[in-house]
Amino acid sequence: MAVKAAQGTLKITLFRSLIGYPEPQRVIARSLGLRKPNDTVVRLDTPEIWGMVRKIPHLVRVEVLEKS
Repeated sequence: MAVKAAQGTLKITLFRSLIGYPEPQRVIARSLGLRKPNDTVVRLDTPEIWGMVRKIPHLVRVEVLEKS
């Protein structure tokens, strides 16, 4: 899949604790830059990021920001 020239951004927030979840899910959250509950990061809107988000939808909230 080709990456668009003018990509949007995603605001990703960890709204649940990682305690009690399997290690692979913890690794995905950490790779997104999320460490503690209520941590928020802004990432480019790419298929790779969406793939990670789709692995842990029960732990994160995603807000699609406007393209700049």
